[in-house]
Amino acid sequence: MLDKGKPIRAFIAVEVGDEVTQALAEAQATLKRSLYFSTFRWVAPENIHITLKFLGDVLPSQLGIVKAALANIAPHHALFRLTATDLGVFPNLNRPSVLWVGLQGEITQLHALRDDVERVIAPLGFPTESRPFSPHLTLARLKEPSQAEVQALRDVVRRDPVGMLGEIGVAEISLMQSELSPRGPRYTRLAQLELGE
Repeated sequence: MLDKGKPIRAFIAVEVGDEVTQALAEAQATLKRSLYFSTFRWVAPENIHITLKFLGDVLPSQLGIVKAALANIAPHHALFRLTATDLGVFPNLNRPSVLWVGLQGEITQLHALRDDVERVIAPLGFPTESRPFSPHLTLARLKEPSQAEVQALRDVVRRDPVGMLGEIGVAEISLMQSELSPRGPRYTRLAQLELGE
């Protein structure tokens, strides 16, 4: 139950589906055998998604307006498919802070969907993201890894023991709530807007 006055942390995302979530869990298990360091904070597989827009704090009274804006654009985007494949890091292999799985396939459609989300959300008071959109699936975040840990990560990324993890059929966008806790974030879907046929 949402508190009527208390802001919630929210974001707009594409959920990846059960099969890819399972494949991501298996990939993490494989990677942890080489990357077992405490500086790696692994994302719970059920929390892995494609972020289209991080909204930050949103008043419950604004959620209906956000949902309506998304409902206006979703039907104008046809269903499309992406493939989860290949490892990478942000910002680079010399100073890694995020380990991710990349996306291939109908990336142009994903960019168009994200651009439309930005277009309708910005007038509601959520500034447009200045960084370029780099769609990915976050597997782990790194906090101040040592040089030895960075080298181990480089070796793993170059070897890429993960390969292709499956296909994501993008048929809807989700408005999500993020609740932070000592055990990690918990995500709850607040609304799901179906794309057009």
